[in-house]
Amino acid sequence: MIRSMTGYGQAEGTVGALRVHVDVRTVNHRFFSPSIKLPGAFGRWEADVREAMRLKVSRGHVTLTARSERTTESALGVDEARFAAAVDQLRTLLTRHALSGGVDLATVLRMPDVLAAPREDDTSGTSAELLAIVDRALDGLARSRSEEGLRLAAVLHERLALMEQAMQRIAERAPERLIAHRDRLRLAVKELTDGLQVDEARLAQEIAILADRMDVAEELDRFRSHVTAFRATLEDQAGEPVGKRLGFLLQEMLREVNTTGSKAADAAILHEVVGLKEELERIREQVENLE
Repeated sequence: MIRSMTGYGQAEGTVGALRVHVDVRTVNHRFFSPSIKLPGAFGRWEADVREAMRLKVSRGHVTLTARSERTTESALGVDEARFAAAVDQLRTLLTRHALSGGVDLATVLRMPDVLAAPREDDTSGTSAELLAIVDRALDGLARSRSEEGLRLAAVLHERLALMEQAMQRIAERAPERLIAHRDRLRLAVKELTDGLQVDEARLAQEIAILADRMDVAEELDRFRSHVTAFRATLEDQAGEPVGKRLGFLLQEMLREVNTTGSKAADAAILHEVVGLKEELERIREQVENLE
């Protein structure tokens, strides 16, 4: 089953006291190119996340972003050391300046940094918890890429069918083209010799040489063979990346089409050759999206 290099996956879960949301996106790239954005608390696990991504994505630029937030049951905390320091400071000021009144709780809690939310990097989570979320996001990404791959495969099968039809028209036109060239050659020889006797054996030999030079049967056979291999690769269920192989087959197809065009010497066949090149370019653009 082929897979697109474009996809998206997401997953949520908890890591220690944090609620974590992971997004994974992929776009085209010749190789595996990861980009990882983690909260500061998870920076020490970046290598583990990178390895998890590498195991499930062979090619493509992969961007993984993790966001974290405190769970709803998390509450504001009191820094007792700062609380005690604030109490001592307020009492000292009262005494030093002979102020009346006392130090109350509300006043101390309003002092800077005494009352604060828990920091994002204060987590007791583990890398296993984070990797479990990352794996679920990567599984979602894989499903997305497989679904897109099926759509691309359907488009490619349609393009292959169009090319096969064009090659069939070339195969049907080729013998007619040879006959037309033979007749033109005979007429040209007759006009040049001005009615003189012509060596028919030599003329037949020249016509045979011309026919051999213009023969495109081998090119058509090889092109059909490449199309068969291309289609078999699209239908391969092994799960291995196929993008590079398909790209190689496209190069071979283009080689045969170019050779066919160079031998054509016929407007109808050249028209088909131009159409085939256009289809190959359309297919190449789609294949670049495949893993």
